[in-house]
Amino acid sequence: MILFVSGRTDIPAYYAKWFYNRVQAGFVDTRNPFNRHLVSRIYFSDVEAILFCTKRIHPLLEYLPAIHEKYPSIQFVFHLTITPYHEDIEPLMAKHKKEMIEDIGFLSTTYGRERVFLRYDPILLNDRYTTLYHKKAFAHLMDLCGDQVRYVVTSFVDVYKNTRRNMNVLRLNEFSEQDYQTIGQSFSSIAHAHGAEIFTCAEKHDLKAYGFDSGACLGISYAQEILGLSKDLKKQTTRPGTGCGCVRMADIGDYNCCPSRCLYCYANYDADSMGRNVAKHSDESTLLIGQLKDDDRIVRRQK
Repeated sequence: MILFVSGRTDIPAYYAKWFYNRVQAGFVDTRNPFNRHLVSRIYFSDVEAILFCTKRIHPLLEYLPAIHEKYPSIQFVFHLTITPYHEDIEPLMAKHKKEMIEDIGFLSTTYGRERVFLRYDPILLNDRYTTLYHKKAFAHLMDLCGDQVRYVVTSFVDVYKNTRRNMNVLRLNEFSEQDYQTIGQSFSSIAHAHGAEIFTCAEKHDLKAYGFDSGACLGISYAQEILGLSKDLKKQTTRPGTGCGCVRMADIGDYNCCPSRCLYCYANYDADSMGRNVAKHSDESTLLIGQLKDDDRIVRRQK
């Protein structure tokens, strides 16, 4: 099993101590987002790898040696997101970019360049953040840390509920084919100059025609060849028709509980419940948000 930490909220940035406590306890519980009384219990003895996905890995770094010591066979992969936006788009995360660049270097040296993915996503366009702006920002970012990463993942902003709510600030411009071409050709040229592969995952515009590589956020071939995981891995089934090439993973996060408040985020779609959910968090709970209830049904998940 591959643990996804997390696509639903930024656990390394805000809930690192909770995650460490769960590793020490040997298991973690996660609610089914579509059936809140169905709880999956995951034992770390069943976990082959952990994909950490975050905009701020620093709070987790102090716990990684102890996690590795307790479960030395578990492989680590890091998806580290650095975008070029300021506080107008990312009110809390914009200030951590320099720290993240330094941490990319540390993780690359410690765990290997092939374990570190740089995520430049989502790409959005408006009158401030133009294609020219992105070209310059990406070139600068790769000059700073491109030699420490083996893979770069990009995506394009989707209009989710949260995005629509913030449209008066985002003021998004639609992408033209010329925009896709400009980004594809410039980004691929820059990434390849640093010896990195660059690709999209689950995007209608995969940009291969403009120099992008084939790839996935965490594909089966990567999991088998780089991480040495079992041969019977399955593809992700929760995003049919999107072209997602990811291996099946178990996400232990929860929606509407990320304090970052990035204006484009898909995972914080209910502003009213977000604050309440954060208040329910306890580092001692088996669940990320709240506590187990008497009528919860707990099922062990092994795949």
